Amino acid sequence: MNKLRTMLVAACTLMLASMSTAQADSSNFAGPYIGLSASGYGIEAAGSSDSGDASTAADVTTRKKDEISVGKVAGVMGVEAGYVVPLGTSFAVDVGATYVSGEAKIEHLSDDAEGRADVKFKIDDLVTYYIAPTLVLSDTSSVYIKVGLTESDIGVEGDITTPADLSGTTWGLGTRTVLDSGIFIRTEAGFTEFNGISAQGKGSGTNPIKVTSHYSAEPTYAYGKFSLGFRF
Repeated sequence: MNKLRTMLVAACTLMLASMSTAQADSSNFAGPYIGLSASGYGIEAAGSSDSGDASTAADVTTRKKDEISVGKVAGVMGVEAGYVVPLGTSFAVDVGATYVSGEAKIEHLSDDAEGRADVKFKIDDLVTYYIAPTLVLSDTSSVYIKVGLTESDIGVEGDITTPADLSGTTWGLGTRTVLDSGIFIRTEAGFTEFNGISAQGKGSGTNPIKVTSHYSAEPTYAYGKFSLGFRF
């Protein structure tokens, strides 16, 4: 992710440096739009869990640590809608929202033979509200930096409590080409850093997990997206 952050910062700097020299008409991008998108998503996560076998808080370092594995989502479809406000001849601001339907699983796998302590976090239905400062390169092409708030539903499998829904910050870099007919093509790459997931055992059901057992993960999504839409 560090390389992607560096690329975004460099691109933002280049956009600001180019604003004074770009010659274009931002009004060609102005107005409302809708679109369909096809995305490839990958997820990575740093996570841990403990079995809750320690008798006191001072013994927490003796607790068994399970390993975490990560699921992936690819080839998901989505929709987007927004409005572009022109600011001068070569600059515009794009405000909008996207919805992506897809699911990824983060698994905590224990070493018990029956897998009774295995649990899964399920992440799906991502909604992003964004603002994208845009540099207009010509009457038909532009580049932009996106920053947004992404929210996602979260569910669980296993005898654990359900965490609050995910929320995180999305950063993206993209291009947008608008034809005279109003049809536009958008390409974009970026990532989302979510707040941490935290849950504990409920001690119920046929395969109970102790209430002193704790699970956590800090997921990050990376994505690439292609969109086709229409500007009104």
